[in-house]
Amino acid sequence: MRVAILGCGYVGIELGRQLTNAGHDAVGVRRSDSGVEAIESAGFAGVRADVTDEEALTAVPDAEAVVFAASSGGRGAEAAREVYVEGLQTAVDHFCDREDAPDRFVYTSSTGVYGDHDGEWVDEGTPIEPTTAKTEVLAEAERIAVERPAEYGVDGTVARYAGLYGPDRYRLERYVEGPVTEGYLNMVHRDDAAGAVGYLLESDLARGEAVNVVDDEPVAKWEFADWLAEQCCEPEPPKRTIEARLAAEDLSETVERRLRTSKRVSNQRLRGLEYEFAFPTYREGYRAAVDGYLAADDGTT
Repeated sequence: MRVAILGCGYVGIELGRQLTNAGHDAVGVRRSDSGVEAIESAGFAGVRADVTDEEALTAVPDAEAVVFAASSGGRGAEAAREVYVEGLQTAVDHFCDREDAPDRFVYTSSTGVYGDHDGEWVDEGTPIEPTTAKTEVLAEAERIAVERPAEYGVDGTVARYAGLYGPDRYRLERYVEGPVTEGYLNMVHRDDAAGAVGYLLESDLARGEAVNVVDDEPVAKWEFADWLAEQCCEPEPPKRTIEARLAAEDLSETVERRLRTSKRVSNQRLRGLEYEFAFPTYREGYRAAVDGYLAADDGTT
């Protein structure tokens, strides 16, 4: 199986690495020379192209599956629309209109599309209710990712990622040092974010569906911070309520809405498809980070 990974960054490179190790043919697509170099350093082919430029996409070879994992770089809603809506439409139309069109098109979204549920559980059957301009864009992109490929007879799949963490993205000090604001964390390790998409492709599952890619155990931020502190042999970090943070900091309306958005995301659909997590909870996923922290603290690194 050849898989083209558009926007082959943090998760995409790991996906390409896993697919290559499993005997598949992965092609990563980035818009910079340094990005292509990072892909090739991971052991598979890289192509320089911008997902919003249809002509540039002609450089990408035909593939049985296309994974759209591009990022807007943390910028605002307009930048997100340019990539997630306009870029996605461009990519779908370009690849699905080829003579040798893909069989699958996977779009990586975010569990942020669920909006606020006051800490209650949500799953794929829960209506999405985005609370920020950016998550509204993501919700629109999800619709495009399923409906537009179907116009060409291609099956679309939406992989909704929870908060990504892993090598170079553990952000340990944020929780160990604090202060930590209340709320829930829904997380997934980078290796499982990649592994779940690879599994859906290899197993030919979740065609025309959305699947939450999140680990087994959403956790309260305060509980998580206390666990990390204990593991790192540090005192419990200071904690604050949302109201206390809002009183202490001049935050934008968007940030305030994000702070007030609380939910626990279920992975029972993915588990029901028999995906086996490499890191089923944060306890396994943060082990390497904790070990590294302790080693640095005692001067052994």
